[in-house]
Amino acid sequence: MATALREEELDNEDYYSLLNVRREASSEELKAAYRRLCMLYHPDKHRDPELKSQAEQLFNLVHQAYEVLSDPQTRAIYDIYGRKGLEMEGWEIVERRRTPAEIREEFERLQREREERRLQQRTNPKGTISVGVDATDLFDRYDEDYEDVPGSGFPQIEINKMHISQSIEAPLTATDTAILSGSLSTQNGNGGGSINFALRRVTSAKGWGEFEFGAGDLQGPLFGLKLFRNLTPRCFITTNCALQFSSRGIRPGLTTVLARNLDKNTMGYLQWRWGIQSAMNTSIVRDTKTSHFTVAFQLGIPHSFALISYQHKFQDDDQTRVKGSLKTGFFGTVVEYGAERKISRHSILGASVSIGIPQGVSLKIKELEKQRESTATDILQKKQEAESAVRLMQESVRRIIEAEESRMGLIILNAWYGKFVNDKSRKNEKAKVIDVTVPLQCLVKDSKLILTEASKAGLPGFYDPCVGEEKSLKVLYQFRGVLHQVMVTDGEALRIPKQSHRIDTDG
Repeated sequence: MATALREEELDNEDYYSLLNVRREASSEELKAAYRRLCMLYHPDKHRDPELKSQAEQLFNLVHQAYEVLSDPQTRAIYDIYGRKGLEMEGWEIVERRRTPAEIREEFERLQREREERRLQQRTNPKGTISVGVDATDLFDRYDEDYEDVPGSGFPQIEINKMHISQSIEAPLTATDTAILSGSLSTQNGNGGGSINFALRRVTSAKGWGEFEFGAGDLQGPLFGLKLFRNLTPRCFITTNCALQFSSRGIRPGLTTVLARNLDKNTMGYLQWRWGIQSAMNTSIVRDTKTSHFTVAFQLGIPHSFALISYQHKFQDDDQTRVKGSLKTGFFGTVVEYGAERKISRHSILGASVSIGIPQGVSLKIKELEKQRESTATDILQKKQEAESAVRLMQESVRRIIEAEESRMGLIILNAWYGKFVNDKSRKNEKAKVIDVTVPLQCLVKDSKLILTEASKAGLPGFYDPCVGEEKSLKVLYQFRGVLHQVMVTDGEALRIPKQSHRIDTDG
């Protein structure tokens, strides 16, 4: 089922691509594109409640795009600052002081900066800073032993540990990725650090392998091999083999995890670990839009425990979350509660209080900085929106094809969009390329198809299947009964039919 368009996602829409017009489009071009899409997405044309709801969302988005671009002032502001800029106060001052030429010049500068940021984002840097505060003295004091000591009337609260970690990724090829990570930790005056390098290769659409090398001052060199494989569409397995070198010799380790989707939002895990901290673990994790729930049991050396935790996700702009957990085992019992909140576009601040027997009370403050949000969720969201748009196009496409066939006109036989790979890597092609035959046929008018010089990902029925990578559009079409084929880069304009696209069938 298609998901609703959220306000935050509308900020990422390219209004020009949505209307399929040039950035220099005239008011007549905007009006023609707007009328065409209104006829396609008008809610009154659909009787099915689900399709009607999807049509209303797309119709409103098209109307919003036209309102912004049809007004010269709001269009200039949108070109520079996007949709959020239109909601800012004080634009009347800027409009009097800047000419359209100055606005365009600043827009081009910002475009170059966005391209530089896009290249930096491909490294996907992530960092975590965690601080532990010992607050046991607030709850369990030894006043009788320190009555005569100056300052003993105030509880002693101290920072007893800190952890800092950072990682970056570097795509080497379409199937190979290098990962570099490091960490520094200190606790009660003792500290150390480590650095790890991993090379991951996607072997097929069902699996990948990863080789890891690590070293640190607390532990010796580590060599590891990790394998991932999808057994069925609902089940996968991972195996991790490791050799840890230390002053006491070589310590081998083996970890195997079997996971299965129990339902749409619930995963079950079985884990067996041998060698380094041997243990058997069973857990069930349920993750929904508003909550995250975990139950786990572990039997192992040196720790055996039972864990239950719950996290509630508030549906606000700051992504506020509150959480609580109870963990009990041979080590004692620990109750932990806390909260976290998004404080900027790339940073999350969290704090939790841990009360344990016999550990005492501690406070943890964590700042998680994410230079790039995970693209997997965004791709899935855009895919669902594109599928909704394609369903709404079906009836219009049928009429367009009938009209084009009657005049021996333009018929889109097949169209693909995304990252194309060579013959040796053809197995990965499905994961990088999407079928856009229906959306392109829907744009055909009077036996012509015209795409502007912009990314195709913003077109109705399209989405970006490989964020940050070079993409192309490949089209196989028929005109006047003759096969044609063309392939263009993502930002390249396209006009068909053309004589140069004709496929020579002689011989």
